[in-house]
Amino acid sequence: MQFRWLGRMHRVATQRRYDLALFGATGFTGGLTAEYLAASGPAGLRWALVGRNRAKLEAVRARLAAGSAAVPPPDLIEADAADRAALADVAAAAKVVITTVGPYALYGEPLVAACAAAGTDYVDLTGEPEFVDRIWVEHHAEAERSGARLVHCCGFDSIPHDLGAYFTVQQLPEGVPLKLDGYARTNGSFSGGTYHSAINGFARARQTMAAAKQRRRDERRPAGREVHSAPFALRREPRFGGWAVTLPTIDGSVVRRSAAALDRYGPDFTYGHHLVAKRLATIGAIAGGVGAVALMAPLPPTRRLLLGIKSPGEGPGEAERARSWFKVNFVGEGGGKRVVTEVSGGDPGYGETSKMLAESGLCLAFDELPPSAGQVTTATAMGDALLARLQRAGIAFRVLEPAATDPGS
Repeated sequence: MQFRWLGRMHRVATQRRYDLALFGATGFTGGLTAEYLAASGPAGLRWALVGRNRAKLEAVRARLAAGSAAVPPPDLIEADAADRAALADVAAAAKVVITTVGPYALYGEPLVAACAAAGTDYVDLTGEPEFVDRIWVEHHAEAERSGARLVHCCGFDSIPHDLGAYFTVQQLPEGVPLKLDGYARTNGSFSGGTYHSAINGFARARQTMAAAKQRRRDERRPAGREVHSAPFALRREPRFGGWAVTLPTIDGSVVRRSAAALDRYGPDFTYGHHLVAKRLATIGAIAGGVGAVALMAPLPPTRRLLLGIKSPGEGPGEAERARSWFKVNFVGEGGGKRVVTEVSGGDPGYGETSKMLAESGLCLAFDELPPSAGQVTTATAMGDALLARLQRAGIAFRVLEPAATDPGS
């Protein structure tokens, strides 16, 4: 298997025309990702922008050329997200495909299928559980056979949480049961594309549950090891500035999938994922708003009203992004030790998300990584290499309280 993997990597490195192909550069987050690649990619980067509108692609390339580009200008490829033949050509031409085109549950599957068949690494920034589970069910086995790495959730969903947990685990003893809690805080806002993905996710609750059920039935559990989700919690956390409540986003699932794949997380691993707000009333308001959307989104008339509030392609301005920040703290315990860590950065939804997405693609294209294939998490596929890239790019991973004897042990 190892020789097959090495042979596949040699073929990809020598025969593919492009190191990276980026779908979605004419959108808000995709445009920021293109700008980051142009300014921060390696000098010899071979890359392409892919989309259905040639004129819009040319406008993006012109904008990149007017900036401080460090890499050659990208080629342009016309391809529709539903054109499977065109997507197969793109996948065959690139070592790595990055896409920001969502909602992924509606538009994403044909591109993943093309990458899985071609042995092409795939990166996105989805936070949609249905899409991730459905892709595992439909394409994980094919990607394992071809050697493709399908890496979802490569933005704020879920890199700070996945790699933050990975970083925290490394500070704790090996071979013992571990318990981690993550606490997320941010003042960032979201774009129209993210908003539409969320509304469509609520509208597809039935499909989401069906995909999760099928994956649970088919997916193998780690032999001789246990991975758990912490029970629901609502509690005061003064050290992190407010109230913490269990956050049922995809981030917790991603962390636990990394734990299931990597022995370093110990024989028995438990993770709890939390949102932190200064006031309990804020948590109540968020819960009420989410509940109202969950009721309205499945009904076509009210769903249309919700989708009309914000248009795809809209996003916060540069000044607002400059004021935005995020912090994710982790408390880890195991083997009688306790450690507190923090992952922090600037604008989570766009500036830092585009950075994380681009660095993930570059990491897969250029770094020496442990063998992996199929649908894998960022910690499983890239681990230390991506952690180092993000630290160099200005995202902080640091230990606030070094591992010490846990007073409760």
